[in-house]
Amino acid sequence: MAFRRTARRMRWLGCCRLGLLWKALVLFVAIGFAGQLLGVNKSLQLERPAPFSAGDPRHPLRLLADASAPCRPHTHVMFLKTHKTASSTVLNMLYRFGEERGLRFALPLGYQFGYPLRFSAHRVKGYRGPGAVEFSIMGNHMRFNKKEVEKVMPPDTFYFSILRDPALLAESSYTYYKAVAPAFRRAKGLADFIDDPWRHYDPRLRNNHYARNLLWFDFGLPHDANFTAELARAGEAEVRRSFQLVLLAEHFDQSMVLLRHALCWPLDAVVSFSLNARQQRAGSSVRPALSEKQRQKLREWNALDWHLYRAFNQTFWAQVERFGRERMDREVGALRSRREELAQLCLRDGGQPVEASRIQDKAIRPFQSGLVKILGYELQPGLVNLTRDFCLRLVRPEIQYKDVLDSKQFPRPPGPAATPKKQSPKFEKGGDRQDLQIREQKINQTAETGKGGNLLR
Repeated sequence: MAFRRTARRMRWLGCCRLGLLWKALVLFVAIGFAGQLLGVNKSLQLERPAPFSAGDPRHPLRLLADASAPCRPHTHVMFLKTHKTASSTVLNMLYRFGEERGLRFALPLGYQFGYPLRFSAHRVKGYRGPGAVEFSIMGNHMRFNKKEVEKVMPPDTFYFSILRDPALLAESSYTYYKAVAPAFRRAKGLADFIDDPWRHYDPRLRNNHYARNLLWFDFGLPHDANFTAELARAGEAEVRRSFQLVLLAEHFDQSMVLLRHALCWPLDAVVSFSLNARQQRAGSSVRPALSEKQRQKLREWNALDWHLYRAFNQTFWAQVERFGRERMDREVGALRSRREELAQLCLRDGGQPVEASRIQDKAIRPFQSGLVKILGYELQPGLVNLTRDFCLRLVRPEIQYKDVLDSKQFPRPPGPAATPKKQSPKFEKGGDRQDLQIREQKINQTAETGKGGNLLR
């Protein structure tokens, strides 16, 4: 009897132990399977096709994927300032961010880095060789040359740029560079140029790069080459290798949200007022409305630019989808609300841009160029101290802002021998006092010697 009780007890303990072991085994397998599943999902997420290298730790989409992910603000930033793409407004943001934090700018000797010549590191003021001086921000006009830029900027630099529909860009370029580009000067009007561009265009003439594939040219690519699919894809790939984020001027606010999260910057750093904007006149012959047929012709004429724009337009909206449409809408709303608040705080006349002749303060009067008037802003009267300084940064035009930063980084030594600095005619703040063609001739002469660049934006 005792033996039977002992046997039953042993069988019961064995079953219990077997049950516990079985449960532990099931739990272990479940944990392992879940971990493996999570790992697979994570790897799939990282391996999803993206326009940039998925292994790059600075990949912008990684920052956009999780709003709660901790990040540190990027302070090494290179912006390729393309022409007629709202790039002056973007540069103002970089100037403000860097100035407020005491960062060092890679500034040109003049106002551009020898444009339209390809960028060379020796055009940076204060450059003394790779790694000799740490520069944080670079953003003035240049014709991009990655190898030379890398001599100036640190290895962890974030590269970004901005594009615009080539049809709209070409119309704007014609308006601004009518007196500069021979192809535009020869045409009776924009419609005449659109009808037969080859009748006016000669790629051998200086400044005709403004008339065809201007974006392609700014990216350092062969802009006057005839379009082929192979050339277009090769150029696109080169841009993707060099730039981690490419924005769209037509969707500026959404672009600023993506940029803000990619750089881990605060909201106020990307809130801006439109700078270097031209006056719009109803019924004006200076800026005639383009028909859809004319737009299509301009896109065909600028076929390499059109390829870039379509490719990065797809990339842009893929980034927005990854970011989240509802989240994007909320953040765009917050950005616009903040812009309105700052306009009420800082700007006169409800924040509406005004003609340069109405702006009394020469320090914020925009440079005038081309066939139309460039608008600026007047500050609210009565602003004082830090508030006025903050508002002044928001509306300070590009040329004057560059002068301010230059004087801070390269102050003149005090002394009795110092004489007041005279304003060079070609850099005079009230540009409407100078003949544009004379100004361009002088600028071209300095560009050829590497001492300056074209002021026209």
